[in-house]
Amino acid sequence: MPGSSPALLAPRAYWYLRHGETDWNARGLSQGRSDIPLNEKGLAQAEAAGRAIGEITRDAPIGLIVSSPLIRAARTAQIASRHMAQDAGEVLPVTYDDDLREVSFGVQEGQPMGDWYDAWIAGDYTPEGAEPFAELRARAIAAVDRATGAATALGRGPALIVAHGALFRALRSAMGLRANERLPNAVPMWCDPNDGAWTLSVHAA
Repeated sequence: MPGSSPALLAPRAYWYLRHGETDWNARGLSQGRSDIPLNEKGLAQAEAAGRAIGEITRDAPIGLIVSSPLIRAARTAQIASRHMAQDAGEVLPVTYDDDLREVSFGVQEGQPMGDWYDAWIAGDYTPEGAEPFAELRARAIAAVDRATGAATALGRGPALIVAHGALFRALRSAMGLRANERLPNAVPMWCDPNDGAWTLSVHAA
């Protein structure tokens, strides 16, 4: 409604993992909804991230894994899940949520990353055929709230969200943080609401 504040993310802690590197990442190209696979470095990054998360969460294991269905994220989630397995050998299944897909960048997909992100985030510019930032933000909130709510209901541990860089910009906005910050590939991040002031903790793989 007019004058209302944009929705914020539910205050439930979660892990976030951006997918491993692709050839387009290495070349500095905007991927968006283009379904680009992991390269060899990206596959190794997914393995390292899974081992790191498994070690960090040994005493408080992940409760469920929810991923974008795009191949670069899905493959990262599948590989990470195998390497996260605890001593008991349990491998968590990966579930998928279409709302975790990367933003569509329209005509900018496959092009070098430009300097238009701030204008896009502010709602002043949207590339032709692209998804407005406000729409990305709304579905990112919905997807993560579903995942963290399911994790809470299971009572097993926090959710691990495996998705994309621009989608995390939307989540940063929904956590009240500066949105236009680039997220490295396959670096586990703990997102903690911390009594209303979200903090992000990076855990190098």
